[in-house]
Amino acid sequence: MHTRLTLKLVLATLLMFGFGYALVPLYDVLCRITGINGKTASVAATAATGEIDSSRTVTLELVAYPFPGFEGRFAPVVQRIKVHPGELSRTHFNVENSADSARVLQAVPSVTPGLGARYLHKTECFCFQQQHLAIGEKAQLPLYFYVDQALPAELHTLTLSYTLYDVTRAVGQGGQNG
Repeated sequence: MHTRLTLKLVLATLLMFGFGYALVPLYDVLCRITGINGKTASVAATAATGEIDSSRTVTLELVAYPFPGFEGRFAPVVQRIKVHPGELSRTHFNVENSADSARVLQAVPSVTPGLGARYLHKTECFCFQQQHLAIGEKAQLPLYFYVDQALPAELHTLTLSYTLYDVTRAVGQGGQNG
């Protein structure tokens, strides 16, 4: 009787672990399909195509959120950029590691309003790969993007925010220099 109960509890635990493990990819797929949470595609977009719509201006606000306890600096060079749909634009973010060990950082983007995520295309972005920073290292992180001409006319402002995470332990660096 106790063996059967133990087996059921172990099976339930394994099923809960499996479900919890599957939630992140399922959430990402759901966000990508619906545009919820402003998640953008994790692959580089193709270059801007077609004409530039110089009759229309869209404001892109840039925001940076470092992880709690981040020892350093993470900020956009400019907080606001005015662009024309179809125009390839460039900016960058500055990051500095003031910690006493090397860090591996990963930026995760989010676009607000969520509907705007499908119209903001990044052709090159520091969020596409992890950033390795030595002790005291400073870096300029590039961002090349364009706003699709199909952006609904009622959307005049998009906010692109990046949350910066420390993934040093996850990639096995363990905070070692190098």
